[in-house]
Amino acid sequence: MPSYRAPVEDTLFLLNDVLDYASHAELPGFEEATPDLVEAILTEGGKFAAEIAQPLNLSGDQEGCKRSEDGTVTPPKGFKAAYDAFCEGGWGTLSADPEYGGQGLPHTLATAFNEYLSSANMAFAMYPGLTAGAIAAITLHGSDEQKALYLPKMIAGTWTGTMNLTEPHCGTDLGLLRTKAVPQADGSYKISGTKIFISAGEHDMSENIVHLVIARIEGAPAGTKGISLFVVPKFLPDADGNPGERNGVSCGALEHKMGIHGNATCVMNYDGATGWLVGEENKGLRAMFTMMNEARLGVAVQGLAQSEVAYQNAVAYAKDRLQGRALTGTKEADKAADPIIVHPDIRRILMQIRSFNIGARALVLWTALHGDKAHRSPDEKARQHSEDMMGLMTPVLKGVLTDTGFANAVNAQQVFGGHGYIAEWGMDQFVRDARIAMIYEGANGIQALDLVGRKLPANGGRAVMALFNEVKEFGKANKDDDALKAFIQPLKTGVDHLQQATMWFMQNGMKNPDNAGAGSTDYMHLFGLVAIGYMWAKIAKVINAKLADGSASNEAELKAMLAFGTFYMERLMPETAAHLARISSGCETMMSVEADLF
Repeated sequence: MPSYRAPVEDTLFLLNDVLDYASHAELPGFEEATPDLVEAILTEGGKFAAEIAQPLNLSGDQEGCKRSEDGTVTPPKGFKAAYDAFCEGGWGTLSADPEYGGQGLPHTLATAFNEYLSSANMAFAMYPGLTAGAIAAITLHGSDEQKALYLPKMIAGTWTGTMNLTEPHCGTDLGLLRTKAVPQADGSYKISGTKIFISAGEHDMSENIVHLVIARIEGAPAGTKGISLFVVPKFLPDADGNPGERNGVSCGALEHKMGIHGNATCVMNYDGATGWLVGEENKGLRAMFTMMNEARLGVAVQGLAQSEVAYQNAVAYAKDRLQGRALTGTKEADKAADPIIVHPDIRRILMQIRSFNIGARALVLWTALHGDKAHRSPDEKARQHSEDMMGLMTPVLKGVLTDTGFANAVNAQQVFGGHGYIAEWGMDQFVRDARIAMIYEGANGIQALDLVGRKLPANGGRAVMALFNEVKEFGKANKDDDALKAFIQPLKTGVDHLQQATMWFMQNGMKNPDNAGAGSTDYMHLFGLVAIGYMWAKIAKVINAKLADGSASNEAELKAMLAFGTFYMERLMPETAAHLARISSGCETMMSVEADLF
C-alpha cells in the first residue's frame, strides 16, 4: 500500500532560511503569520493530508464516482466525511478574505498546504481547489451582492464552486462556444448549452454548487469579444440566501477517465438555467482568466505533488527491495541480496526526482510570495514587479512542473520493476493522475505559446529582463565564492542560453511566427531549468553558510540536500544547451511536410 508524509521540514527551511519569509512581516496578513504559527499550520496540514486524505486515495481511485439515473453523483466512500473534516478544520479559509469568513493569512501558506493535500489525494483536493478558483473570480469581478451571497458559504466550504468553459467542439478556442444566455426582465439570464470535462461538477458533499459559466448573450459579437461570465447555482438561493429550488442544470454523464477517478468530471447540461452576469457584458474572458490563472498555479502544484509522493514511495521500495549485489561488492552480507538503492541507476532516478522536487518547491513558494506581494504590498513599484513575476512564471510553472512531474512519476514507477505495474502498489495511480495535469487548464503546448507569444513581449519585455537582471546580480555577487562554484557556473551558462534563445525569438519570431511556435516548448523547459537552477543556487548559499558557522542542527540532512542540488547542476542543467540547439533550428523542417503526408 502506498504511503505519504508531508515534507514540512523542507517547506519550512525554504520559507524561513532561503526565501526569508520573516522579511515580509510588514505586509497585511503576514504580521499574524509568525514563524511559530506557520510551523503549526503546516504541521497540522500535513497531518490532515497524511491521516485523513491519503488513506482514501487508492480506494477512491478503485471505486470512482457513481451517477444515478436522476443525475445525482456520489463520490467514493469516505470522501464526504473527509470533506466535512476539511471544512471543520478551516483549511479552505486560510488565505481567504476575513470580510467573508476567511483567515486572511498569506496565500503562500495555502499553496504549501495544497501541495500536501494534492500529494495525499489529488482527486479529493480538486473539490476545494476548484472552489478557490471560483472564489477568486467572484472576489475580483462579482458585484457586492454576489460577494455577500456566495463568498461566505464558499469560503466556509458549505457551498463549492466550478468553472465551466469547455464544450464538445470548443476547448482552447473559446470564441467558438455555443452556450447562450437570454436576458430576462428581472435582470437574470436563461443559460442553455452543454459543457464537458467539468471537474467537481456534481456531487453531494456540499449544500450547493456554484457554477461559473461562460456563455454568449443573444446578439453579442462573435468570437472571444462576445463572451460573458455567469454565476449559475445548482440550487437557486431563497430570500434568506439558503438553497431553494433546483436550477435547470444537471449532470448528463460522468466522463470515463484515465485517472483522478475520485473526482466527478461531468458533462453538464444547462436547460434554461437561471444565471446572473458576473462583471460586465462581453468581458467574461477577462474574468474567467482570473480563475484560470489561479487554477494553473494550482495545477503546477499538482505536478510537484505527484512527483513528491511517487518519489517517497520509490525511495521506501528501493531501501527495502533486495535484488542482486552492489557493483563494488556486497553491502549487506547478512542478507540474500543488497537493497536496490545501492545501484547507481536507481540512485540516478531517485536523485533526479528529489533534486527537481526541492528546486521546484522553492520556485513555487518564491512565486507564491510574489503573489502575496502583488496583492498586499503598499508599494506600487513592488506590486508591479511581483505581478510581472507572477504573469511570467505562471505558464512556466504549469508547463514544466506538470511535464516533469509526470515523467518523474513514470521513473518512480520504474524503480518498482514489475510491481510498479500492479495496482495494489499505487504507482500506476500516481502516473495516471499526474498525466491529466499536463492537459487541463490549458494544455502545456498552450502554456508554451502563452509564454513566448504573450509573456515575453509584455510591457516591452519588462518581466523577463527583470528576472535576467536578478539572476545575473546573484551570480556576480557570488562569483568569487569557491563553495558555490558548482552552482554559479552552470547557472551562468544556463542564463546565457536562455538569453540567446530569447534573442533568437526576437530576431526570427516576428518575421515568421512559426519559428516561435516551433521552439516554444523547448523555450519553456529551458526557462524552467534556469529558474529551478536559480533556486538551487540560493539554497546552496544558505546551506554553505549554515555548515560554515556550525549553526545547523541537521548537518547530515543539509549535506544530502547540497548533494541533490549538485546533482541538478551536473546532470540536469546541461540540458539547456540541447533546448537552445532545438530552438535555433527553427521551423523550416517541421513545417516542410504537407499535412496529407503525415
